[in-house]
Amino acid sequence: MSPPPEPRANPDLIGHDDAARTLEEAARSGRLHHAWLIAGPPGLGKATLAYRFARWLLAGQPPPVPGEPPLAVPGGAPAFRRVAAGAHADLFTLAPSLGDKGGKKEVLRAEEARDALRFMAMTAAEGGWRVLVVEALEQVDREVVPNILLKTLEEPPPRTMQLLVTAAPDRLLPTIRSRCRRLDLAPLADPVLDGLLARWLPELSGSDRAGLVGIADGCPGRALLLAEGEGLALQGLVEEVLGSLGQPDPRRWHGLAESVAGRRDAAAVTLFLTLLRRTMAAALRQAGRGGAAPPWIAGRSLADWSVLWDKLGRLADETERLNLDRKQAVLTGLGWLSAR
Repeated sequence: MSPPPEPRANPDLIGHDDAARTLEEAARSGRLHHAWLIAGPPGLGKATLAYRFARWLLAGQPPPVPGEPPLAVPGGAPAFRRVAAGAHADLFTLAPSLGDKGGKKEVLRAEEARDALRFMAMTAAEGGWRVLVVEALEQVDREVVPNILLKTLEEPPPRTMQLLVTAAPDRLLPTIRSRCRRLDLAPLADPVLDGLLARWLPELSGSDRAGLVGIADGCPGRALLLAEGEGLALQGLVEEVLGSLGQPDPRRWHGLAESVAGRRDAAAVTLFLTLLRRTMAAALRQAGRGGAAPPWIAGRSLADWSVLWDKLGRLADETERLNLDRKQAVLTGLGWLSAR
């Protein structure tokens, strides 16, 4: 079986039945809030839930089907097909686009938000709901976009629904958060994620699946990205680096930096630094709780590790955002690790 389709076309929502049921029950109660903030880590299924709820509303809120999960709409239904194709007249989507800047992520722009505002002010083409889905709300033009969206959050037109998806709710304006009902999604349990990977990537061995589950933090989308981006190989390099901190080998680390920076995927350096920080954070949590932490954690104080964790995060962000030299970025991070 191939990986799942894009969120707007995905008929499945695995592991989030409680969240879907919350939305369905709110709609059936007649007291449905006009805006929902769907929050959780990247790759968890937030956008999939948003589009699932959108097409259920646009399909006329069909009654539950025994044995089917909440918010079910048959794949052959007109609302399902048009939402999947991005062709439903009463659905508007805002999402960061990939521009012509070497594949770098773009932000949601003011002109797109104004288009959404005009859409929400119109009468529903099919006499029902009008739905706005905003993906990755944290990636906005912070000078303008929040204030534009606030206009429709503060004075929502009748029969309109706003579904705001974010991986970083704390980065949003308090005025945005206060006007939405928040719905947090929980990471999937390891056995559930392992089962999904077995379905989606049957060519993977059991040990490789277990490795992906171990670094995906319960997020199926993250697991797929790690599988595509050589996540297991990069995690192996992370563990090699941390395990050799007692006796760092500059020649080996130059070769490692060349290996990471020279991969076909331009995001490999960012992924390497992300996995490095993730492994450090997990060890810090273990040490802070008095658990069995890896030996390398004793090389510096927990406070120093926290400072280094922050520095590596800024390095990853600047490398991607400013298109810095990738090999040098890895060498810089390794240099910080080996410094005492």
